[in-house]
Amino acid sequence: MKLAYVTTYDLLNKSGWKKYDMGNYGSNQYIFKTLVNQGISIDQVGNFKKTYSWLTRSKWSFYRYFYHKDYYRWAEPIIGKDYAKQIRKQLSNLDADIILCTEGAAPVAYLDYQKPMVLWLDTVLAALIDVYPYLSNICQETRKNIHLIEQSALNKCSLAIFSSEWSAKQATQIYNLNANKIKVIPRGANLELQSDRTIKDIKFLIKSRGTDIYKFIFIGVDWNRKGGNVALEISKELKKQGFNIELKLIGDLPKLRENMPDFVKPLGYINKSSVEGKKYFYNLLSDSHFLILPTQADVTPNVLIEANAFGVPCLTTDIAGIPTIIRNDVNGKTFPVDADITDYCNYIANYLTDYQKYENLALASFNEYITRLNWSIAGETAKKIFQELI
Repeated sequence: MKLAYVTTYDLLNKSGWKKYDMGNYGSNQYIFKTLVNQGISIDQVGNFKKTYSWLTRSKWSFYRYFYHKDYYRWAEPIIGKDYAKQIRKQLSNLDADIILCTEGAAPVAYLDYQKPMVLWLDTVLAALIDVYPYLSNICQETRKNIHLIEQSALNKCSLAIFSSEWSAKQATQIYNLNANKIKVIPRGANLELQSDRTIKDIKFLIKSRGTDIYKFIFIGVDWNRKGGNVALEISKELKKQGFNIELKLIGDLPKLRENMPDFVKPLGYINKSSVEGKKYFYNLLSDSHFLILPTQADVTPNVLIEANAFGVPCLTTDIAGIPTIIRNDVNGKTFPVDADITDYCNYIANYLTDYQKYENLALASFNEYITRLNWSIAGETAKKIFQELI
């Protein structure tokens, strides 16, 4: 079996990712790696030339300065048609059984090819319009184009893989997609982890967290959207109740930090691409009792899976695709987005006052990772689906 893996950029050149969202593009690379590890032969199709810049720059300026709206080049139909032309040219030199695109609908929306095409997405963008900040102020033309390219790509593909049941349902409802061409495959942790880690290793790690200080961790690229204030208030309340708490903040930090309590440690951004940064990040996760992520808008935050990979239970919100990742009382708990602080505190206190119960939850969290939420499982599932497709 041979795949042609389509991306607009050079998938294996990390230096070219700076202009992209590292989280999503990191997932694309992990999908690539796990399929290679499954023995699948893959040819890259991508690194496209940027054309029609004169047109898209003019439109961007027009909408920005006259209407104060966002216009996105990648959703422009003429750009999608040019992508299809470049893809066909590269495919002419290959003998692919399947065309795979994980970057979104735009690169393949106008591609006509005789071999099966597969989309592997986190979600359809139409489900995020007016929800995510970068899709909340888009001009009417971009709004229309997003629907146009996604409908076209989903109609053309033989199979659409989504990372959660919620995402699959959104695609079905918004685009009237046939349920028979949809599969759900949870993603893995975007971390370079030792493959020889055992249950014994994780049991030791969980035990070593101890009960002297209960350590929480918040990791988010957007303090407000990811619920940083909620995580802070949960920690403050538990501190009032007499628990010895430490809260570490990674990523985006609140603007006003002068009056932060002493038990809050604002660490900021950690560069996981460096050996030192990666080791530091892993140690912080390993030493945490809970990851608290009361996110207000999300799809399937990878950090939840990353935490489970270290036996760290997650407390988060019951929105979008998160319930596919977090199963209540198995590897954490999801709360209503408007849940009261005391709901979180009561749940946490129930486990912290019975450390054996906490250890069981933490161990079950790691078990979810090794049995369901890892790239190896995702790759095995995808390979089987691809074989059935061809």
